[in-house]
Amino acid sequence: MQSSNIVFGQTKQDSLAIKQAALDYIESQHKPNPSQMERTLHPRMVKRTFWKDKATGKDYVRETTTESMVLLAESYNRNGDKFPSSPKKEVLLLDVSERTASVKLIADEWIDYMHIVKINGSWKIINVLWQYKDTKQH
Repeated sequence: MQSSNIVFGQTKQDSLAIKQAALDYIESQHKPNPSQMERTLHPRMVKRTFWKDKATGKDYVRETTTESMVLLAESYNRNGDKFPSSPKKEVLLLDVSERTASVKLIADEWIDYMHIVKINGSWKIINVLWQYKDTKQH
């Protein structure tokens, strides 16, 4: 259901669980927590972005798997220097159906569009398309 561009899940509990899935994804990187990342991602999740090959100057699609994201959650911010002290984490529910949702996560340097699916009663991130806010960083 939609009202004034605000989208809600089938239940308030669904809306909160969808938002929490996106928050678990980013918060597991803020404070390294691979188990938090693993529980929010579907085992077959694929994260994609566009990238520029430095040698040829050509764009290509770069993919990351659940396994890589769990490792990233463990190691990326190990020294605590990759995010500001109060990191940005804005979650917008773009569209929600009974068992699928589209979400936009706005973080400090990134924008992530996520597809989240309800599997066996739990909301799991299954697709991510992301970019740096400054596309020249690709």
